[in-house]
Parts: sequence; structure tokens; C-alpha cells
Amino acid sequence: AGLAALVACGTDAGLVCAPDNAGLTLPAGFCAQVVADSIGDGRHVVVAPNGDILVALRDTNGGVMVLRDTDGDGVADKRQKFGPRGGTGLAFFDGHVYFATVTSVIRWAWTDGALAPAGEPETIVTELAVQRAHAAKSIAIAGDGSLYVNIGAPSNSCQVTDREEGSKGQDPCPLLERSGGIWRFDARRPMQRLADGRRHATGLRNVVALAVGPDASTLWGVQHGRDLLAGNWGKQHPVFTDQKSAENPAEELYRLDEGADFGWPYCYFDRDLKKKVLAPEFGGDWQAEGRCSTVGQPLVTFPGHWAPESMAFYTAAQFPAEYRG
Repeated sequence: AGLAALVACGTDAGLVCAPDNAGLTLPAGFCAQVVADSIGDGRHVVVAPNGDILVALRDTNGGVMVLRDTDGDGVADKRQKFGPRGGTGLAFFDGHVYFATVTSVIRWAWTDGALAPAGEPETIVTELAVQRAHAAKSIAIAGDGSLYVNIGAPSNSCQVTDREEGSKGQDPCPLLERSGGIWRFDARRPMQRLADGRRHATGLRNVVALAVGPDASTLWGVQHGRDLLAGNWGKQHPVFTDQKSAENPAEELYRLDEGADFGWPYCYFDRDLKKKVLAPEFGGDWQAEGRCSTVGQPLVTFPGHWAPESMAFYTAAQFPAEYRG
């Protein structure tokens, strides 16, 4: 418990790797090394221009951890923590490092080669709601300074009584006014509140994995799908077995275009049927599409409850050719 490992992979002959690949099973052409452990509850990671690794720490004594390898052995031998509280989202933009707590986005001016910023943080977004669930805020910043913030819905499926067996869904779902989507702010403007932002995309239960593509403008993310198909609805719909619920609904990778609606809480993607169907809270019978035929569709799906936490586009040339681009 509490052990976090950062792993470097590649085919570069100069990269120092563990003889056992740090206990990982890897495809041909890759190797691995534990860069640091026992750093706390690590969340998102970014790499500074000089190669330092910055890690967001979520725990109550969290902040941002800077890791530096000074002797080239692949293991961080210097570490420095800064920041007032824990969080998840982390990004570099316009000479600053941005950090998302559960209620705000703050930034520091960053000097490459420093182990910590010299000044106090500046608040960019503030007063985001304190949530009982899905409180983590992931962020991504486009080349034009658009700051995208995931605000997860504090709910499983917008039931009248959350996660209660047989409880119907609220239609329309009031949570979508302030959560369940991606909001866009100005990365350079201080002290913005939710009303200052613009809802970029909606119908998203919780998108922890969020990234801007290589074009520096297109936004991508992976949704964490809902739970309890069997637990809440197995008695009324025998098709919702524990086995089916273990693999469904899918975790969905989307291109998050402006104005898109991806259907939560009314819809989920059934991996067996290979389509979005109406949720049982809203009258679904496990195969009817209803309103779900017109919402945004995934580009890739993963088995249920995998909970993808982060994503990145590979633009370097170190990995084998089939992984490039």
C-alpha cells in the first residue's frame, strides 16, 4: 500500500534497464526500470524540458513531486515536493506548470532545471464543487491556451437514490449542469469560476484520462463507465448477470469535439452488442437503443471497470516502428 513506481521503457541502447524489467512482462523491443518508489499516491505525470519528472500526488499530504536522475543510472536520486494540497491533473504550458486539485486549477512560473518554483501559486480556476465521488480533476491544455478540465459526475447513473437497487434515473439529469463533462477555460486568465468557463462536451461520467493530440488542438479522453448493472438490475433483467456486469459497460475512448454529447447517464456501450443502449434506469431492456442511437460513439472500447487513468500520444522514435505515431 502506498507504493508508486515510475517506469521508463524503450529500445535506446543507452537507457539503463533492470535485468528483470522491474518485474513487468513487456513486448519485444521494450525494457523497463523503476525510476522511483515510495513517493506517495502518484497520479498524472509530466516531463520537464530538462528531463526532470513531475508527479501529481493525490494524498492529503500531496502536491507535486519533482524527480531527478543526476548520475544517469535511470533512478531518481533527487526528489523535491512542493504545493499546498493533493491533486491529479498536471501540465506544462507557456512557461508554467499547472496542477489541478479537486476544487481548483493553480499554476506556478517554472524555471527549467529548478527542483521547485520560486514563487507562490496563481489560481486559474477556483470554487469547483466539492464532490463525494469522482472528485479528481484531470486537465489538458491546447496550443491556443484552452484549458480543458474534466468535472466528473458525483454519481453512478443519476438515480434518484444513487447506487440503490431499482432506483429510477432522474430525467433530465440535473447533475449535467455542473458536472458530467469537460469544461473549457482560458489557461492565462486568473480566478475563473465555473460560470466563466464553457461546457465543451457533456454526457461523460468521468474522464480521468485526458489529452490534447499532436495537432495541439484536438481533445481526446477515456470515460469510466457506470457500475452495478447486475447489482442494481439483475433481479429485474436476468441478462444482467455478474459475468456480464464484470465486462460491461465498456470504457470508451472518444475524440471530444466541441458540443458533443456522449449520452451518460441515459446510455452505455454494451461490448457484447457492440452498440450504445438505453440504461435500465431510463427504461432500457439491455438491447433497446432509443435516444442512444444519436449520441457520440466511441472510437475504441475496453473491458468494463478497467478505469483508464491516463493517456499520451507517442510522437518520439525510440519505440519500435509499429508504435510510432
